[in-house]
Amino acid sequence: MGGAIENVPFPGSPRPTIGIEWEVALVDKVTRDLSNTAAAVFDAVGDLRAWDGTPQVTKELLRNTVEIVTGVHDTVGAAVDDLSGTMDTVRRAADPLGVDLFCAGTHPFAQWSAQQLTRSPHYDELIERTQWWGRQMMIWGVHVHVGVSHREKVFPILNALLFTYPHLLALSASSPMWAGSDTGYASNRTLMFQQLPTAGLPFQFENWGQFERFVHDQMQTGVIEQLGGMHWDIRPAPKWGTIEVRICDGISTRAELAALAAFIHCLIVDLDRRIDEGEDLGTLPPWHVQENKWRAARYGLDAIVITDSDNSERLVTDDLMDVLNRLEPTAKRLGCSDELSYVAEIPQRGASYQRQRKVAAATQGDLIAVVDALVQELYK
Repeated sequence: MGGAIENVPFPGSPRPTIGIEWEVALVDKVTRDLSNTAAAVFDAVGDLRAWDGTPQVTKELLRNTVEIVTGVHDTVGAAVDDLSGTMDTVRRAADPLGVDLFCAGTHPFAQWSAQQLTRSPHYDELIERTQWWGRQMMIWGVHVHVGVSHREKVFPILNALLFTYPHLLALSASSPMWAGSDTGYASNRTLMFQQLPTAGLPFQFENWGQFERFVHDQMQTGVIEQLGGMHWDIRPAPKWGTIEVRICDGISTRAELAALAAFIHCLIVDLDRRIDEGEDLGTLPPWHVQENKWRAARYGLDAIVITDSDNSERLVTDDLMDVLNRLEPTAKRLGCSDELSYVAEIPQRGASYQRQRKVAAATQGDLIAVVDALVQELYK
């Protein structure tokens, strides 16, 4: 046996707060290829911080990327306004450099070998360990933090969120192309990212104590050196007292970002309430969760998903409407009814992966035109 199991403190959040991290790529105004100019953008932006001291523009693994981060907010609307203000600042900094901002799960034609890495001990160790797969991580996503009051609620909520994993992925899927080719997937990013040794679906622990033992084992065997090295699609963020949902591909419009943030906010707050009312939230067998992830990544909004342990199946968009109806009272309490209602419009308008393919088809496969369209969406 190893040493004693150390506690993983989870201070909890007194309110169901929300914070958002939006990974944005830099593209050349002329060639539309990725631009390794993040350092110059950071210099031009300076030390930008939210009201609570949170750095609002942070570095990522690749030097073609900036991450825009909110402070802690009570409503989705306030968080998206925060993001919009920072986005405008970054855009003004990038414009004189001949660079536009772009967001999708992947870039349609950029080559990974042309991308420069951000140097830091953490990133250096990641690349040293993961080699070719680590260098391939030319992907972008959106992460949403929601405050949870007590650590013993974390895994019941996290496990129950896996029922709606394919809904969130299908709605946000925006990475159909990779290195100049259509992959046939709605979200190629999802399958790329899970190649990292600590990425992918979370384990479904029954309680916080099991998670603490897992963290102990991972650290003692050198799998991770810090909790941040655990790159699950949904994970606890003990430092902040939140659950962090990392399922979504990069989102290219503010309206869709607000909608999906509202969806996540409402899901977690609704599950928290149901725990307080004594409900058993249930779990979906891990093999069904894994299959649903693949189906949503492959087929997007056309995915047929498994909805329970009895092997029932349903079109993801049909199941989505029932989930949204159930969340309407929660959205009203959280002040995000308008944002949540927009979720239902995404299938009607077409998800990003569908819009990208439509542009490519209309331009005889012109992937520069696809980047143009994505830049224009982000700038609306």
